[in-house]
Amino acid sequence: MEEKEVILTQEGYDNLEKELNYLKTDKRSEIAERIKVALGFGDLSENSEYDEAKNAQAENEGKIVELENKLRHAKIIDEKDIDTSTVQVGNTVKVLDMEFDEELSYTIVGSTEVNLAENKISNESPLGVALLGAKKKQVVEVNAPNGIIKYKILDITK
Repeated sequence: MEEKEVILTQEGYDNLEKELNYLKTDKRSEIAERIKVALGFGDLSENSEYDEAKNAQAENEGKIVELENKLRHAKIIDEKDIDTSTVQVGNTVKVLDMEFDEELSYTIVGSTEVNLAENKISNESPLGVALLGAKKKQVVEVNAPNGIIKYKILDITK
């Protein structure tokens, strides 16, 4: 199976490395201690603390593998390579929702860095796909579950 390239900003890459380091050190130690304590309770066949700790260990190891994979296939977007003539990953785009006459601002990021609370949307989302490659003052159409939504691009910044 061919691995998909993971597009990240430098900040996103650093955050993944930090999380990976935490999972490999502190979290592993914490889980190992839970297993050790649970083993002290005796009979493993009826030991729910042991089962929970082993499940947490498996989940943690799975997350470690996932993060290592993302980092291995990461393509870091260089700030110097981002321009503002067309929308691309790393840009912040101010748009006008033409139906509601409302201005919105989104930062286009790779799927790993999505954070809707901070208006960071994926380059693979329907809106992200519609915006990519578009220019200032262009109107883009997004296929949404409740119909087509039109956005006019007001500004593109780094």
